[in-house]
Amino acid sequence: MLGLMQEHPLLVSSILRHAERHHRATKIVSVGADGAVIRSSYPEVAARCAQLARALTRLDVKPGDRVATLGWNTLAHLELYYAVSGMGAILHTVNPRLFPDQIAYIMADAADVVLFVDSTLVAAVTALAERLPRSLRAIVVMGGGELPALPVPTLAYEALLAPEESALDWPRLDERSASSLCYTSGTTGEPKGVLYSHRSTVLHAMAAIQPDVFALRATDVVMPVVPMFHVNAWGLPYCSLMAGSALVLPGPRLDAASLYALFEAEGVTFSAGVPTIWTGLLQWLRSQPGTRFTAPPRLVVGGTALPVPITSGFQSEYGVPILHAWGMTEISPLGSVNTRKAENADWSDEVFLAYSRKQGRPQFGVDLRVLDSHGEPIAQDDKAFGELEVQGHWVASAYFNRPDDEAFTPDGWMRTGDVVTVDALGSIEIVDRAKDVIKSGGEWISSITLENLALAHPDVQLAAVIPAHHPKWDERPLLLVVRRPGTEPDAASILAIYEGKVARWWVPDAVEFVDSLPLTATGKLWKAEMKKQWKDYSFPA
Repeated sequence: MLGLMQEHPLLVSSILRHAERHHRATKIVSVGADGAVIRSSYPEVAARCAQLARALTRLDVKPGDRVATLGWNTLAHLELYYAVSGMGAILHTVNPRLFPDQIAYIMADAADVVLFVDSTLVAAVTALAERLPRSLRAIVVMGGGELPALPVPTLAYEALLAPEESALDWPRLDERSASSLCYTSGTTGEPKGVLYSHRSTVLHAMAAIQPDVFALRATDVVMPVVPMFHVNAWGLPYCSLMAGSALVLPGPRLDAASLYALFEAEGVTFSAGVPTIWTGLLQWLRSQPGTRFTAPPRLVVGGTALPVPITSGFQSEYGVPILHAWGMTEISPLGSVNTRKAENADWSDEVFLAYSRKQGRPQFGVDLRVLDSHGEPIAQDDKAFGELEVQGHWVASAYFNRPDDEAFTPDGWMRTGDVVTVDALGSIEIVDRAKDVIKSGGEWISSITLENLALAHPDVQLAAVIPAHHPKWDERPLLLVVRRPGTEPDAASILAIYEGKVARWWVPDAVEFVDSLPLTATGKLWKAEMKKQWKDYSFPA
């Protein structure tokens, strides 16, 4: 017997409709590249989304067509999020920090039909003029300025919207229809496309706003610092409208001073970003004696682990709590969060701060399993290593245009490539990427653990650990260090930080000081490039 309940498809447009009807006075603030501030509301955004969807129809964009964006966190980008998906087309957010060859590759792979580009990024598109995909029919420039001469028709965003009506009865789509497309960073090969559905997007947002995840409310003011081209800004453009939270879109100016000014001016209560953003903000705050938050916001960090001294500094010096989350492009991206459980609810802040380095436990909607090299579940003893696999309502089942990728198991799990431990409370801690674990004499050494310890040294600005050839042990850890400006630490003082914290055989065999380390387009350490640069390095017997 079936239940007697109404059925309505879970659609991105339903989130917009909810915000428009029930949070009419909630503010949206958007900052341009020139610092100009645009203020709007959810009803105004809904009206412009209707105009944009009508304009796209006039450009002959059909359901299933891919519409690309090269843009920052701005109001126009938010309008594209809802208009493109709402009309049945697929929003393809392109990371402008990728290499030109990668941008050309993913636009061709996606077969984009229209490209929306921020005026500050037009030069990047002009440089790609001869490599734009043949499928591209129009380029739309957001943010004003002169239109470039390109091989395809080029239009101005506001002129495109101006003649259209500001009301639209959004189509009732199949909730399994694709809503957006995002590509991985491609650090070990060509980027791979992840095709999200309306259903997965709505369910992900519903999970993310829950108390043990982002805990968003209608009284919150949300500022996504994580880019809207990076896994849909971790779902925040959907979460904010669903919860009725105010939204602050900071544009391209993400320096610490600009972000702090927005926190204060707009009363931001919640923000999310990668470790480099929050590390830079803490350093800036410390350089401004007497500077404090009028109302300390809640911060979320993801992408890579945030060193405990940074988390501790925010909490103890500024009263700012930081939630550690883990995710991937392939899982929309939220997979786990490190919030308290009944078992550790009474831990002191000091004890929990040390625990906060972990990636935490999965929220409802995602399931995790960790298998050893023999395919058996590992012990939850916080010591055994294994590769993390994931399945759930917003987890990819295949890559776009790559149906047979080895990342997906025959029994329906996705191999993340992360090597983790699991503790008795079910919290995972990423100790490495499977491809970056150092295999010394048949035993594994976690490069991430060694990097995080090195970062605790006051004179270390950036650290990376990679495997180097050893004639006896096959591989041994090599520590690469970028010094803090004005300091001259020696190798011995840095290696001393490992004393008593890791097994002696884990300690790197050497330290090499470098001026910089290669980073990916999303700000992560680019291990593949480092291994290439240091491939001829070898330890003596």
